[in-house]
Amino acid sequence: MEKLKKILSNLPHPVRWALVMVLGFVLLGMGLVMMVTPGPGLLFIFFGLSILALEIKWARELNQQGMQGLERIVAKLKSIFGKKNKGETN
Repeated sequence: MEKLKKILSNLPHPVRWALVMVLGFVLLGMGLVMMVTPGPGLLFIFFGLSILALEIKWARELNQQGMQGLERIVAKLKSIFGKKNKGETN
């Protein structure tokens, strides 16, 4: 994502805004379509929101909430699998 920010920072603002909107909404739309067809829908939705978050506040907030939820899930999984590994002795 940092590479994308660096590339986009060199463009004039109207061009950058248009590019981010088109790319972000295309990925978001593809992700929504893939939710009912075979494909990585959630991944495309996340990528689309991440790109839109570069220019739009609501996408930034939604992306932040998603990241916090993902962090909670990862922490919960680590605690579950960490307990199983600690209980095993060889």
